[in-house]
Amino acid sequence: MTTEGPPMRPTRDPRVTLDDLVEVLLNKGAVLHLDLIVAVADIPLIGVSLRAAIAGMETMLEYGMMRDWDDATRAWAERSAVRRAIDLREGEGVVSRMSGGHLLAEGVYTGWRPGTVYLTDQRLVVLRDEPREILWQTELGAVQAVRLEPERTVGGEERLRLRVALTDGREERLSAREPGKLLDRLTAACAGRLDGAFLFPPTEEEETLTEGHLWYHEPRRDAPLWRGGQARLTADRLTWKSPVDARPALILARTDILGARLLRDRSPSGDGRVLVLETGSRGEVRLAADDLETWITWLTADRPVAAVTG
Repeated sequence: MTTEGPPMRPTRDPRVTLDDLVEVLLNKGAVLHLDLIVAVADIPLIGVSLRAAIAGMETMLEYGMMRDWDDATRAWAERSAVRRAIDLREGEGVVSRMSGGHLLAEGVYTGWRPGTVYLTDQRLVVLRDEPREILWQTELGAVQAVRLEPERTVGGEERLRLRVALTDGREERLSAREPGKLLDRLTAACAGRLDGAFLFPPTEEEETLTEGHLWYHEPRRDAPLWRGGQARLTADRLTWKSPVDARPALILARTDILGARLLRDRSPSGDGRVLVLETGSRGEVRLAADDLETWITWLTADRPVAAVTG
């Protein structure tokens, strides 16, 4: 036995606002099932059967709806942004896009300029977003050879750089988020025209004498602060960088070290000794380490170390 309830009729709740309706549609969505017959003089003429889902795009995509439209729209927006950024030519297509940079070398100045590396089927471009400027570009037809080379940064990290040799004899260096992928795609885009010839031999990396964890007594406006980080010593300089810093906080030429002494003082390493370097440009530089003897040996190889004082 079945019973039919009264037909559903719309109700009004004066407490519900338009904001409430929009919030429900965006967060949860609504499904409409509508069957409508339009009749004139009791004669049915038009039938409407409507099945619709209304929801925010995030909810739609979560349930697997409108994915093709979303992917196509995002791809179109990205192509439009790239076209505006590097002024794509007629028929030019983007092969790869990733964060990176270009090494500018003018006279005595050498420095990395960060940006975005665009590889198209016609050009290799490094673009800076703000202010918008093409930092460097070349036609693929002018690329003669490419290879990856390791480079150790002043902070002690080793990174791969893309070295590009051009047909006019110039050589450029680029950085990239995924240098291996950029090399593969650039090689493929050049369609076998690369001959692997470089005018200059590979860059020789400065030899590392020792590296490891080191404490640096960093000068601050209020008071000096001991900070732990990674240090690297070469024949020419000592560099120290904290893991949370973008650049090294200490770059000290070995020729700038005038003398050294050991000082009995509170040390973050716990052995109660601090190495004090007398420098010409920075005054006193205080260092501490778990293996302090190793650093003393390398840093003061050609100068005596005063006895422990304090």
